[in-house]
Amino acid sequence: MKALALLPAFALVGLTMACGAGGSGAGDAGGNSSAAAPGGSADIPAAAKDDKLAAMVPAAISADGKILVGQDQSYPPNEFQDESGKVSGFDVDLGTAIGQKLGLKMEFQNAAFDGIIVGVEAGKYEMAMSSFSINAERLQTVDMISYYKAGTSMAVLKGNPDKLSVDDLCGKKMGVQKGTTQVDDLQKRSDACTAAGKPAIEVTQLQAQTDVNLALTAKRVQGELADSPVVDYAVKQTGGQLEVVGAPYDTAPYGIVLKKGSGDYGKAVQGAAQALITDGTYKKILEKWGLSSAGAVATSEINPAS
Repeated sequence: MKALALLPAFALVGLTMACGAGGSGAGDAGGNSSAAAPGGSADIPAAAKDDKLAAMVPAAISADGKILVGQDQSYPPNEFQDESGKVSGFDVDLGTAIGQKLGLKMEFQNAAFDGIIVGVEAGKYEMAMSSFSINAERLQTVDMISYYKAGTSMAVLKGNPDKLSVDDLCGKKMGVQKGTTQVDDLQKRSDACTAAGKPAIEVTQLQAQTDVNLALTAKRVQGELADSPVVDYAVKQTGGQLEVVGAPYDTAPYGIVLKKGSGDYGKAVQGAAQALITDGTYKKILEKWGLSSAGAVATSEINPAS
């Protein structure tokens, strides 16, 4: 699981190295926070407050006028820090618009990806919006509200010099972000390799997706697995150094994460997301960040069957 103005965290890795270390790539997933401006971006009009939905948000959350959102800001184009350190991306714009519908400001807190859901469960965050795929395991512990569909893609160096195929990675060096669904994917593939008497996949797990991208361009790994929009964006931002091999697979919806049993709060967030889909704001945000319309959802759902 994440271009100047659009040379975001990925471009910065060439200078410093970066879902959790933040756009700097320094490996510090500490307490940096960035609050999106209440008015949203210049090209996405601010969403009008819906008083009915706003009234459904518990006072314990709305009293301070904001929602604290856990997010790994190393995953462009979904969430990342631009060259000025401002948090940007598809999830940021959509999350900001959801907050506007609820009459609240979204404050995006940078964190290590694999600690965000735990943070929601513990009450550290009031929401998480960080390209979390909805799956049965996660639905056991948190509520999730669907808003986009993405699959897994594989990126390799341009020309695929090592002739990688996603169905034959035995003995290959693969990079992946820690805590993502792609870690489990590679483990299953590696187990199948060893069961067939072939060498295991050499998996390098890194804290930030931007570090994974850098490992590939630096030839420390031969390929990487990540969410399809993230791989597509990385290919564009590396100036032809990378390419996608094969088609996306294991498509699943992304979900906004709330504490289990969120009740009216969950209904309010889902209602806000649905309102943005209906009024066309959602489509504008997808187009801004170049996300495929094939992944767009017509209906946002709470805890959809995975």
